[in-house]
Amino acid sequence: MNITKTAMITVCGRPNVGKSSLTNALVGEKIAIVSNKAQTTRNRIYGVVNREDTQFILLDTPGLHRPKSALGDYMVKVVTASLSDVDCALLLVEPIPHVGGPEKALIERIREEKLHCILCINKIDAVEPAELLPVIAAYNEAWNGFDAIIPISARTGGGLDELMAELGKYAQEGPQLFPDGQTSDQPERQVMGELLREKLLLCLDKEIPHGTAVEITKFSERDSGIVDVGAVIYCEKASHKGIIIGKQGAMLKKISTLARHDMEKFMGTQIYLETWVKVKENWRDNVNYVRSLGYRED
Repeated sequence: MNITKTAMITVCGRPNVGKSSLTNALVGEKIAIVSNKAQTTRNRIYGVVNREDTQFILLDTPGLHRPKSALGDYMVKVVTASLSDVDCALLLVEPIPHVGGPEKALIERIREEKLHCILCINKIDAVEPAELLPVIAAYNEAWNGFDAIIPISARTGGGLDELMAELGKYAQEGPQLFPDGQTSDQPERQVMGELLREKLLLCLDKEIPHGTAVEITKFSERDSGIVDVGAVIYCEKASHKGIIIGKQGAMLKKISTLARHDMEKFMGTQIYLETWVKVKENWRDNVNYVRSLGYRED
């Protein structure tokens, strides 16, 4: 494959609209965690897709929301920074005939940056085709500057070929930035942490998951090929620690087992995973601690 063009695309939208699911569907691998809970993506993740002569680099951003903590501030800064210096913005929305505050804020930022923008209406598998017409009308009324409007389903893959064809129009002549076979710029140990955090979101309810962070303290490969992974799960309250561990350690075992299976799929080898749970009160409000866990603006 001879890559002669690149396209930098930022995927933006409100929390839980399907940005990570779309990135994973286009890349063909799980590189961003997916959950039915909002605010699951914390770092910008580059998904890399090679199609014919073009390399597409996808910036998968956190959902734009009102920040309630130092971590929330960081997440909103990542969204707005991701809208600079890209070839095209992809605004992902749900099939609802109403333009909400987060969408209006993103549209305004896209207009300020004078970016090409594709409006992508996700989750079309959940509605009838006729229901899309008032959605399109509402967004055209909010802004008539969209370069294209494409209905898709990240879950079923519907409309993705049309989307990639449209994104290809914004590719620029340039060298291949990522080698063949590389689908993300995330270090492997960061992916391990994200996969474990996904299972926390999956298995726990309400505010506990957003009060958790994962630090990978060990990542080493044995001569046999087995990879040893050590992980610390931080939570904000002692009562949360008990819930995460569960009765006789059952919940922590369930979370760890689910995470290990995904880690083994990602690495293609056997994983030996050890997990610990520690309390770090109000860590989301401590800017230095948020940074120490890898959430940085640069």
